[in-house]
Amino acid sequence: MQYRKDKYGNALSILGFGCMRFPKNMGRIDMQETEREILTAIRCGINYFDTAYIYPGSEAALGTILQKHNLRKRVKIATKLPHYLIKSYADLDKLFAEELKRLRTDYVDYYLMHMLTDTATWDRLKALGIVKWILNKKKSGAIRQIGFSYHGNSDMFCQLVDAFSWDFCLIQYNYLDEHSQAGKRGLQYAHAKGMAVMIMEPLRGGKLVSHLPEQAKRIFASYPISYSPAQWSFRWLWNQPEVTVVLSGMNSMTMLKDNIHTASTAKIGELGQSELNMLKKVVKAINANMKVGCTGCGYCMPCPKQVDIPGTFAAYNRRAAEGKFWGQVDYIICTALRKNSTAASNCIQCGKCEKHCPQHIAIRKELANARKELEGPIYQMVRKLVSAFVHF
Repeated sequence: MQYRKDKYGNALSILGFGCMRFPKNMGRIDMQETEREILTAIRCGINYFDTAYIYPGSEAALGTILQKHNLRKRVKIATKLPHYLIKSYADLDKLFAEELKRLRTDYVDYYLMHMLTDTATWDRLKALGIVKWILNKKKSGAIRQIGFSYHGNSDMFCQLVDAFSWDFCLIQYNYLDEHSQAGKRGLQYAHAKGMAVMIMEPLRGGKLVSHLPEQAKRIFASYPISYSPAQWSFRWLWNQPEVTVVLSGMNSMTMLKDNIHTASTAKIGELGQSELNMLKKVVKAINANMKVGCTGCGYCMPCPKQVDIPGTFAAYNRRAAEGKFWGQVDYIICTALRKNSTAASNCIQCGKCEKHCPQHIAIRKELANARKELEGPIYQMVRKLVSAFVHF
């Protein structure tokens, strides 16, 4: 494992363990498999684990496993304050205490304002006294470093960087989003301010691996250097000295070991102009087919009418990238083969989802478009058969 230093000289593994997608069994976190993967990760040198208050069961699972094996001091825990649930100063201590209890610790190494959207939101928190609260927690040692996670454009990101004396930040960044979201401009701006920069969505919710269009696959396959799409994605990030840690939501041992291998061999500056030009061709091929720029983060959920928004968009994009058949199959699986339909046609246009979308997608409009493409005669027939079976 290789390491890069944060603002205060702490060595962090360049590969961080994203804890939002722990392995599941019957809809719940598979503690046995999660424990096996976390222990393997630590044994191989990963020391940065990223979770959040709103990731179901994640903080508790991580805390339980670290306590069981007496590993708390060997790792750095990053978790997040759901500022959108904060209504008063007292709420800050209440939610933080709950997180410490879940994590079975008395301090958090890296604490983030979760999905800080703009300076107006930060001003609201300041009016509630959050600056005083942060300084008190840092003085007591309960919080070691303070930062924020962000989805949005680079202009607002830079304004937020300047709004407080942050230690680090977490941004969406990958070769497809080089010039969107915070982008390269934001990455370099934060780095120049002395902040550690952690990266989320390195694979765009898996789309840079499992849902690449055929043309993009051919570009990778024909290149003289033989890396997998995932390896190219990570190497592109670690090629840049401004990147401190790249998070990966590793939910299988195969994925974990492959990422560890890449993190052990990637080098700053290893990609030359030829490799970068090749990746630009891949970007062009991806953008030619993608319908909706959804990363599958799930912030739009739950929908009050049970619409599976990320699942719908994933099927919609797959239909465009890989053909009608597989897109239709995915949509049937994620919306029709259930006791209660989660189809796009359930949408009542309330707009609740759009208020929380980090990608600023016009979700209602795109759901309507997806419905036209995916809920044709075949889908309706399958849905009726499923409904009849469930009723029977």
